[in-house]
Amino acid sequence: MASLTRASLTAAEVAAAVGGTLVAGDADTRVSAVAPLDRAGPDDLSFIAHGKYADMFATSQAGVVLCTPELAETPGRPSVRIVVAKPHDALVALLPRIYVASPFEPGVHPTAVIGAGSAIDASARVDAYAVIGAGVSIGPRTWIGPHVVLDDGVTVGEDCRLFSHVTLYTGASVGKRTVIHAGSRIGSDGYGFVYQNGAHRKIPHVGRCIIGNDIEIGANCTIDRGSIDDTTIGDGTKLDNLVHLAHNVRVGRLVLILAQVGVAGSSKIEDGAIIAGQVGIAGHHTIGKGATVAARSAVFGNVPAGETWSGHPARPHREALKAYAALYRLSGMMKRLEKLLGRDAE
Repeated sequence: MASLTRASLTAAEVAAAVGGTLVAGDADTRVSAVAPLDRAGPDDLSFIAHGKYADMFATSQAGVVLCTPELAETPGRPSVRIVVAKPHDALVALLPRIYVASPFEPGVHPTAVIGAGSAIDASARVDAYAVIGAGVSIGPRTWIGPHVVLDDGVTVGEDCRLFSHVTLYTGASVGKRTVIHAGSRIGSDGYGFVYQNGAHRKIPHVGRCIIGNDIEIGANCTIDRGSIDDTTIGDGTKLDNLVHLAHNVRVGRLVLILAQVGVAGSSKIEDGAIIAGQVGIAGHHTIGKGATVAARSAVFGNVPAGETWSGHPARPHREALKAYAALYRLSGMMKRLEKLLGRDAE
């Protein structure tokens, strides 16, 4: 990752950058870092967006605080206050202005291995000990980190960032402005075998793995290539760390998939769906457009568009809550039944 330098901003500059209003304190107060209320010091920018943090705000040492209009007069030590409608969103917008990335420096490190016929744009960067196979294409301003391996014929579009130890197998392609974090493996064979003559025979996988534009893939994810079809991820989708997508899985646009999710082969996740942490999805099922699957659910059927499902097995969320409530009541019912049976026995 590029090294970061910290810039110093005045309270007036902070307010102007986020369209906020300085309602209290010295406009020339400077901040050069961001920190939560309980850790912030006089040189730090912080924020308060909910009344439950009022006690923390009361003793905070933050130099400048972003506040909602409702909390602008909350009693507390911070004297420099900037009112914005959404403090968290404003803080996110300020981060790249305070933590400034070092300039991108293109070039190929002398220890990198470059295969025959590869096309690396002059504005791209390839770091130490990367291995670039034959016929690979790397687009403008893309950054290939150290020890990355791109097998023969892989394509990576413009403005991408592949962190250290990422591997893209033959048949993988990555679109524009996509980030893949350290250790992820893209386009490996899926888990496909057929039992013949007393042994599990491997099914050759000849499909592709196609990653679209504006996607982020977390650290140590594994995404299989298709068997004879393709595995695909649509534009704008974001994967957390430790996600596994099996062969022929199709993920739509703007999908959110959280950590430790496993999706079995040939399942489909449609546009805008949210798959929470540790969900397991069995093969050949569809998660509908805009649906949500709650954490630790086990999906054994199709989830309709726009619905929220949870549980094991997953079912509509309200139905799952009723089932859990009934289960929790069962313990008390059993105690009363045992007491009743014991009384009858006497």
